[in-house]
Amino acid sequence: MTSPLVSAAWLKSNISAPDLRIIDASWFPSWIASANAGRAAYERGHIPGAVYFDIDDICAEESDLPHMMPDSVKFSSRVRKLGVGDGNRIVVYDSNDFIASARVWWMFRVMGHEDVVVLDGGLRAWEAEGGDLEDLPPIVTGGRHFTPRVQAHLIKSREQVREASSGATLPILDARPAGRFNGTEEEPRAGLPSGHIPGSVNIPSAKLVAPDGRMADEIQLKKLFDDYRAGPVVATCGSGVSAAVLALGLAQLGNWEAALYDGSWTEWASDKDNPVETSTA
Repeated sequence: MTSPLVSAAWLKSNISAPDLRIIDASWFPSWIASANAGRAAYERGHIPGAVYFDIDDICAEESDLPHMMPDSVKFSSRVRKLGVGDGNRIVVYDSNDFIASARVWWMFRVMGHEDVVVLDGGLRAWEAEGGDLEDLPPIVTGGRHFTPRVQAHLIKSREQVREASSGATLPILDARPAGRFNGTEEEPRAGLPSGHIPGSVNIPSAKLVAPDGRMADEIQLKKLFDDYRAGPVVATCGSGVSAAVLALGLAQLGNWEAALYDGSWTEWASDKDNPVETSTA
């Protein structure tokens, strides 16, 4: 693989390819938008043929943590209902600066589907390219069988992150804004302290996004990731969504070995036995 991204111009030229599937993953955090704001955005207007992937629905039912990765059975069943299966090329986009399209890209990779990319710049780039929108969902015929081949190394548990933190065995990159990471600003989720996992490094996901909504250029990405451009790392954030933007940025630099701590800060800070560091640096 050379890049995890495709341009709006490429998508416009290839949108009619019979093996192509387009997924709208628009999602907005509950503290900045009302419930179902992502679906509402999809229904107002989406790329022709796009189906809607709801990360709050295609998630682990048994967990009280938000949008945790579902098991392979549920994932396979749900994406088949979206008309996605083996042999499909998948393009994921959203209307909020990679915040959930990167997450869905990562989810497909965890399930072993490698032919998945993210639309650089999302819906904004599509419209800037003169792409049409539609406001009706496509007619989805029976999808091909989706065969999961779980890539366990791309997802990390609390125990694995605890070990990485205490033994400094794996770099931990935190995608939250600096104030929350440093402990100088409150967490948006009630009852959670701010701060960070000991030994983790702050790389706010917003710094990976250029003003036009596209991924930052290679110079900026190299500056941000510095020593993390090769080898395994684990990305974390508030609840495992914006962390995937870091994984996407690293893949753009050629490092496809970034895993996600799925429970992220919501899980870590909810357990009073886990150490929390703060910093004004």
